[in-house]
Parts: sequence; structure tokens; C-alpha cells
Amino acid sequence: MAEAAPAVESEVPESRSNLRSILVGAAFLMATSAIGPGFLTQTAVFTGQLRASFGFAILISVLFDLAAQLNIWRVIAVAERRAQDVANALLPGLGGFLALLVSLGGLAFNIGNIAGAGLGMSAMLGTTVLQGALLSAVIGVALFISREAGRAMDRFAQLLGFLMVALTLYVTIASRPPLGEAVLRAVAPTQVNVLAIITIVGGTVGGYITFAGAHRLLDAGVTGRGSLRRVSQSATSGILIASLMRVLLFLAALGVVSQGLTLDPANPPASVFRLATGEIGYRVFGVVMWSAAITSVVGSAYTSVSFLRSFSAFVDRHWTWTIVGFIALSTALFTIIGQPVRTLVLVGALNGLILPISLGVMLVAARTRRIVGTYRHPLWLSIAGGVVAASMAAMGVWSLATQIPLLFR
Repeated sequence: MAEAAPAVESEVPESRSNLRSILVGAAFLMATSAIGPGFLTQTAVFTGQLRASFGFAILISVLFDLAAQLNIWRVIAVAERRAQDVANALLPGLGGFLALLVSLGGLAFNIGNIAGAGLGMSAMLGTTVLQGALLSAVIGVALFISREAGRAMDRFAQLLGFLMVALTLYVTIASRPPLGEAVLRAVAPTQVNVLAIITIVGGTVGGYITFAGAHRLLDAGVTGRGSLRRVSQSATSGILIASLMRVLLFLAALGVVSQGLTLDPANPPASVFRLATGEIGYRVFGVVMWSAAITSVVGSAYTSVSFLRSFSAFVDRHWTWTIVGFIALSTALFTIIGQPVRTLVLVGALNGLILPISLGVMLVAARTRRIVGTYRHPLWLSIAGGVVAASMAAMGVWSLATQIPLLFR
């Protein structure tokens, strides 16, 4: 068994209930990191464009998500090292490159998260988008300067995760979606959109998101071959939670557009909630959007900084304050860039391009004895991961080439 990286501080579970809490917390951290404002916006935008056929993109994304998640979480658990340390053990300098990609992608994604927090706060309380973004950043910072930031983060993600799913279920029922058509087009679509697939996969397991729960388990001491069953269950749970939210929002949006109503391009998910349930729905949207955004701010900041801790003693000693700085920088950049809806769609595609690189590194590491020791990674999982990495690489290059110019028009 490879030695654990010294930068990882362990919160070794003291009891079965504590272990269960950590596993559930890691699943929700990953899921709520994925269920961000970009997740909501992308789902509404593509449902408006593809109607019931967007269900096919969701189905493909769930399969891709599971393959990516299980490969990466299992390798990190067995190697007992953070992803960047695994990459460095594979090839010196590769960890730094991976950390740069993930951290920059996390920063780009967090700009979108801050944008979504502003949009949510505006709908919820009537503030301006900028005021809502600033207030949300302050709340995110407050969570990390609490005494037990790790446990606070777990509980925060679980509470708001349950709230988002419950409120979206209410809106889905109210919109009366055509369930039969949704099921049919999930396996027999009338149109297939490559950008939709790359964007929602990137928005669910791209960039930093796949590593959020895995690094959380590592920091909590849930590692080693004996923990693989629990690690796999936690990873799968995270995907299922995120996928449930995606399906509910898709059905809610489908119910709206199937009635001949048009989504507002300035804020597509907000119009889904409002058209389905009236003015109260707009306030419900505010709660859901803000919950999605603030949990993603937390997940993005935590995971992105975890990638930097191996390369700076200062960051490792002062990681909570580095996270504070990360959130502050994201907020400052949002005030400069603006364009929240376009930003939210683009960053999903950007993170989708990072996925094949990070997944590829983990797949090679899974077959490298000096990293995983005598552990034998399942062949079927390696094949599934290879298919995902190759597919996402091809689609990611295409999507970025077509979408980046739109951001600057």
C-alpha cells in the first residue's frame, strides 16, 4: 500500500454513526457542488431547446457520471493521497498541472456560483443581483471560519440539499409534465445535442466536482482497500442525489414548455418556477437557486484549495483563510465579468474539458503498483472510464471552440 500524503489531516471516524455521517456528508458535498446555479440554468435552457429529448442527454450523463466518479474516488481511497499527489507520484510535475487546471476551473465555476447566489437572493428577497452576490459571499466565508468547518460544511450541504429536492418536487408536480413522452424520448430522442451532453456532464462531475467528496473522505480518514465498499456507495449516492434533482427540474421545465409557454432567456430556471406555480414559485425559485449557489460556493472553494495545499506550506497551514480569499476573488471577478446566464453555461463546458485529463490520470494511476500497491482495479470500470474520458475530450474541444466566442459578443 502506498503511503499517505503528509498534507492530509485525518478526522478518523470514532463510531459507526459518525462514519455514516461522514459518508452521507461527502455524498451531499459532491451532489450540492454539482447542483449549482449552472446546473439549474443549463437544465432549463436545454429543456427549452430539446423538450423531452433532453431526457436522453440526462440518461447518458448519469452513466458517464457514475463511471467517472467511481474510478476517481476508488483510486484516491486506495492510494490514500489527494488527486494532485497521485498525479505527482505518476509523473513529477503532473500534479502541479492538474492542480492548476482544477483550481482555475474551480475559480471559473465559482464565478458562476456567485452569480447564481446573486440571482437567487434577488428573487428571494428583492435585492439587486450584485447585493445578493456580496451578501452570499459573506455567508460562505462565515461557514469556513467556524470552529469545526468540516462538520459544518457537511451539515450545511445536507440541509440545503434536502430543501432543494423537496421544493423542486413541489414545482414538478404543479407543472404536470408529460411523463410518458419524457420516458420515451429518454431512450428514443428526436434530436441529440452534443453541447447539452458535454455541458451537463461537466457541470455534474467535471473539474473540481468529482474530487469534492473524495477529498472530504480522505481528510476524514475514510481510506484504504477496506473502505472501498463504503467509498463506492458514497460516490454512487452523490450521483443519484444530483441526478434526482436534474430529473425533477427537467420534468418541471418540460411541463411548462409543453403547455406552449416560453422560458425567459434572461433567467430560464426562474421562469420555470414562476410559470408553474405563479408568483410564489418565483420566491421558491429564489430559495432553490440560492441554496444551490451557496453550497456550490462552499464545495468549489473547499476542493479547489485542497488542490493547492500540497504545493504551499502557507496554504496548508492557513487553508481556511485561503478559502476565504478564493471566495473573495470569485466575487470580485463576477462584478467585473457579469453576464450570469452565459457564464453559468460556459463554465460547465470548461469543467467538462478538464474531466478527461483528471480521469485519464486516475485511470493510469489505478494500474500503477507504486501508487495503489497490490490493489486490482476492476477492468470493466477502467474500460468505462476510458470511454468517458475519450468522449468528453472530443466533445469538450468542440463545445469550447463554439461557445467561448459567445461570451465576449
